Amino acid sequence: MKKTMVVLATRNRGKVEEIRSLTEGFSIEIKDLNDFGPVPEVREDGLTFEENAYKKASFIAKVLGLPALADDSGLEVDALNGAPGVYSARYAGEEATDEENNRKLLQALAGEDRREARFCCVLSLAVPSGPALTYEGVCKGQILDAPRGSSGFGYDPLFYHPESGKTFAEMTIEEKSRVSHRGKALQELRNELDGVLRWLRQRELEEDRMRGLGPEMCRH
Repeated sequence: MKKTMVVLATRNRGKVEEIRSLTEGFSIEIKDLNDFGPVPEVREDGLTFEENAYKKASFIAKVLGLPALADDSGLEVDALNGAPGVYSARYAGEEATDEENNRKLLQALAGEDRREARFCCVLSLAVPSGPALTYEGVCKGQILDAPRGSSGFGYDPLFYHPESGKTFAEMTIEEKSRVSHRGKALQELRNELDGVLRWLRQRELEEDRMRGLGPEMCRH
């Protein structure tokens, strides 16, 4: 059976390998932006994780003419009214490093007893004509007052997962994937992958029929 190709809207090799491992055994071929030439950057100016994930996925799907999968994720801290949220990657500035973002977060929480937080992830799988499927994952935890661990990225050294007794930065990739926000969203997608593949093939047939109707019909 011909494999269905899906493009991951990322150049992050770690994300690519994680998603490939979860789609093993299915009739799907995973590509990423490194497999193509220059692709315009998508401006992530949505107000929610879902808006940004869909914006990236639909844009890449239309540019490349292939189904595209994108994720948007971030940290929401209760004491900060949900900040940094969609601005997690640029909390301390557009070009901020992980260390700078972590430092700003600790400063914002200085003297604060409420440390509850959650990591959120939204995956969007879009086809060139626009429709998309959405999957979500949430992981609850607490923000420590000092970093712990040397693995992971972003806020992982500060995010403590009580059930595991570790920060994300103290976990192996396998441990983190079992409990993390992205791992949960990917598992939700994997659980429905047979149906997702049928949906993608149906959409592909519909788009092929539309292309066969001529330019006048394709405008609608």
